[in-house]
Amino acid sequence: MDENALLRRVGKGPILQASDWPVTVNAVFNPGAVRLADGTTLLLCRVEDRRGISLLWAARSDNGIDGWRVDPEPALAPDPVNHPEELWGVEDPRIVWLPELERYAVTYTAFSPAGPAVALALTEDFKRFGRVGVVMPPEDKDAALLPRRIDGKWMMVHRPNTGLGASIWLADSPDLVHWGRHRPILTPRRGAWWDANKIGLSGPLIETPRGWLTFYHGVKMTGAGCLYRQGLALFDLAHPTPCRMRSDEWVLGPREDWERLGDVGDVVFICGTTLGDDGDTLNVYYGAADTSIGLAQCRVSELLDWLDTHSAGECMVSQLP
Repeated sequence: MDENALLRRVGKGPILQASDWPVTVNAVFNPGAVRLADGTTLLLCRVEDRRGISLLWAARSDNGIDGWRVDPEPALAPDPVNHPEELWGVEDPRIVWLPELERYAVTYTAFSPAGPAVALALTEDFKRFGRVGVVMPPEDKDAALLPRRIDGKWMMVHRPNTGLGASIWLADSPDLVHWGRHRPILTPRRGAWWDANKIGLSGPLIETPRGWLTFYHGVKMTGAGCLYRQGLALFDLAHPTPCRMRSDEWVLGPREDWERLGDVGDVVFICGTTLGDDGDTLNVYYGAADTSIGLAQCRVSELLDWLDTHSAGECMVSQLP
């Protein structure tokens, strides 16, 4: 474990990889994460088969660290007959428990010739899913719901690719089906910044007394290609606009060989976190080089303290023209 880092890697390598699966697959990465009522940690992993098609597959652990048990069958496989938007796969899930509905909401990328779109499914047990279908049309991805209504509306953070570039937006809905009032809440910085080329939501927002704490990924184009790293932002608690703070540095970047070498090198990509019984310890699950899954740990209190001294002060949110 990296004792001096803000996010401390657990172990010396991936916690899950393709060789852990009961069938031959190409890669296992970008998992959504949740702690179930019995304390078990469930990772809903993106599993890419040897055709190149992704599906969602559950792995479970009693402590969220090791002893992972992979389900014998996928949890959510593409259904292109009934959902043509899934023809090329289902990818990158984010999981949020909705107390009002007593269901888990899984937002994921449905991929087809039309491009990536945000789809939503609801489940009680990660065995049976009720698909709502596409809720954000292409090109859009990196979406998560807030766990409760605000001002009577459901809220979804998502990442359309618009005239503002790949930016983080917020939308609201009365029923989880019809979405409107789309507005940007965080946009890429310009110049040499680590998040200058495009950004997107990482895991679901984390509710704290000070606001909605958010991991987001930033991309910088280099001479060797794209470099994906993770930063932090804090949004207002009463309403997730405006942005209150934004980290001027990244907090997790590719460093280990298995994070730098893989199907897509130099990528760390968070889709899910879980909070410990103390209400402070955070397990952060991330995809490494689009090939395997890593785990880092941190404390929410330390992340907030760090933001106080490492925020650029200006959230730099471009407004609609």
